[in-house]
Amino acid sequence: MSATARKKAPNAQDIRAQKGRVPLVSLTAYTTPMARLMDAYCDFVLVGDSVGMVLHGLTTTLGVTMDMMIMHGQAVARGLDKAMMVIDLPFASYEHDPAQAFRNAARMMAETGAGAVKLEGGVEMAETIRFLVQRGIPVMAHIGLTPQSINTLGGYKVQGRADQAQAVLADAHAVTEAGAFSVVLEKVPQGLADRITSEIEIPTIGIGASAGCDGQILVVDDMLGFFTAFKPKFVKRYADLGPLAEAAIAEYAAEVRARSFPADEHVFADTAPVKGPKT
Repeated sequence: MSATARKKAPNAQDIRAQKGRVPLVSLTAYTTPMARLMDAYCDFVLVGDSVGMVLHGLTTTLGVTMDMMIMHGQAVARGLDKAMMVIDLPFASYEHDPAQAFRNAARMMAETGAGAVKLEGGVEMAETIRFLVQRGIPVMAHIGLTPQSINTLGGYKVQGRADQAQAVLADAHAVTEAGAFSVVLEKVPQGLADRITSEIEIPTIGIGASAGCDGQILVVDDMLGFFTAFKPKFVKRYADLGPLAEAAIAEYAAEVRARSFPADEHVFADTAPVKGPKT
């Protein structure tokens, strides 16, 4: 499935059917202009709760609310035509019980037009995933490093090394059996990611995992060099636009203070220009 060749956006079953085929391409988006830029190239676009850190200056994703996610989801939806939109359920919006998860997931999809929701957790969230799927909510799972659990994980650490490997593997099988159509593997060792990819029947989407996963995702502001607070090892900077933007802003500020901007071509005359006769 090529994003540039499609006539309509894929759905969850289309994404699931890509297991073992051409790798799936995904990026995050939080705004309409960015969504428009990536629409032709991505199979699905994720409206991630990373928006709290990237755009709102939060130190973790825990402060992100349903209203924030819905607002950004609506913005991204306006910029998509070819790519499917998946949206994160924020912290504390789904963990209490499956009924809470359904209410919030249904609201999220109804108000944004998302094709699926993503939630964090493995074995402990299998019942919730099954409950949602049985009621018409496609679910993308997220295991390994789960940023909403940062306080219990003790930091942004690799998950699945040594004696942790079996737990992450169990998570992968649990979300698959519960009905998730795909699963994000974050900060999972390469060998374990490859094993999970070979053992489960749904696509694995890597972020700090392995090139052998069925797809990859990055935070777009990371790979473009806009977000500079920190740079995870798994991020490749395909451009370094942050310094370019800062240089442009500095040049603008200097010209304003020197009164060289606006120049004549940027302002309007006191009288309207005289239009010549039509020929």
